[in-house]
Amino acid sequence: MSDEKKEAFHSLRYRRHKGSVLPGAAMQIRRKKPAVRAALVAGAVLTVTTLAADGCGRRVETCIGGENRDVTLRTVSMSGGTAPGTGVYEEIRLEFMAENPHIYIEDEMQTSDEQWKTGVVTDFSVGNEPDVLQFFTDATANQLVAMDKFVTIEEIREVYPEYAADTYDWALKQAANQDGVSRAVPTVGFWEGLYVNQELFERCGLALPYDWDSLLEAVSVFRENGIVPVSCALANVPHYWLEHLLLYTAGKEGYLNPGSIAPKDWVQAVSLFQILREAGAFPEDTDSITNEYAGELFVSKKAAMLLEGSWYFSSVTDTEHTLVIPFPGVPDQKAEPGTVIGGITSGFYITRRAWNDLQKRDAAVKYVMAHTGREAVQRYYEAGGSAVAAAPVTVPENLSPLAECAAEYVENAPEKLLPTDSRMEPEAYRTLIAGIPEVSAGGSGKELLERVFAASSGRKGGFSNVQGDDY
Repeated sequence: MSDEKKEAFHSLRYRRHKGSVLPGAAMQIRRKKPAVRAALVAGAVLTVTTLAADGCGRRVETCIGGENRDVTLRTVSMSGGTAPGTGVYEEIRLEFMAENPHIYIEDEMQTSDEQWKTGVVTDFSVGNEPDVLQFFTDATANQLVAMDKFVTIEEIREVYPEYAADTYDWALKQAANQDGVSRAVPTVGFWEGLYVNQELFERCGLALPYDWDSLLEAVSVFRENGIVPVSCALANVPHYWLEHLLLYTAGKEGYLNPGSIAPKDWVQAVSLFQILREAGAFPEDTDSITNEYAGELFVSKKAAMLLEGSWYFSSVTDTEHTLVIPFPGVPDQKAEPGTVIGGITSGFYITRRAWNDLQKRDAAVKYVMAHTGREAVQRYYEAGGSAVAAAPVTVPENLSPLAECAAEYVENAPEKLLPTDSRMEPEAYRTLIAGIPEVSAGGSGKELLERVFAASSGRKGGFSNVQGDDY
């Protein structure tokens, strides 16, 4: 560890991190610092000698606990931006370093947009992978999995039997990669829903939208009153509108298994972007703003609606007059009303770079367990607006109206389905996302989808056979 890093690290040990309290619902219940598992700290030094699995008969000495020599773990996390886990993640990171003075966590935290995903793949491909990675487990991870740089949970448990002990078996199964192998330990999943500023609806004498016609009526009234009806950055993150338009137009089966060519329902779904844009639903500068700015428009009450995920929950400041409601629907919809897009599609991986270094191995295992144990999951759960929890949690008392609404929204959903990017190959999905602004401005949705389904990399429509709707 460099002198500069040591100085920065030791200063962290003697002060509490300011400004990282749990926002939103999570502020209602504070948690003590998570305890370090006894299995990892019970002995000062425990040395286990095993035979390497390469069949060469070499003896490999594995330190569990080990000497307290300085170790720097390079980690990459997806808790940046407005993610509700940002504050929780940073608190746990600082607490972990305070409890383990010989371990320094050098973390790179960013918003998990398409550019970030591509950057992670590039780093892995050139041998610059981190020691611990928080990343997606669905089709987005296929390129990383193919590089064989992750350690499987089964392999880790052979040395650390308590690894991921608090995590539900079903959660590990849902977070398995598309080859069926579990490599990442999840914390919480997500849901997507329509956030609404209730005060703006009341001010304009509008009922909350419950179908396509009432949605367009709300768009018209808000536009007449100088209020942005729907805050959305079409050129940055059109994902959530795309997913719901596809699901509600094509129905469950058509959404999960579209076939090998662009189906008519999908063409109809993406064409709805043009109808919404021409109706004035989106901000005038929707093609140039960022998703973060779109969120700010909503929270500052300059926009009436925002289709977002549970990760946005903690960004809401007015939890008394903000609600989460089901997607209103589309013309002649085929999906069951109230169907939610959500599930578990991310987790913490340990790379072989860390695993093959005995000092880093222990540190990496400890660090992942600090984030994925029951107490940590409780904190992530509270910050995420009743997100899908991968370990046992307790529902907090005295929830805000927004938190109560979110919990009921998820509980009452007739079905919960994983989004398209959990099944579609990244190249095809990037093509789809990049084409939405053009389609919304009058471009051909059919031609866009033909390009998407052509970018299949050998799979029909670029899809895998993962449904992911069983939790």
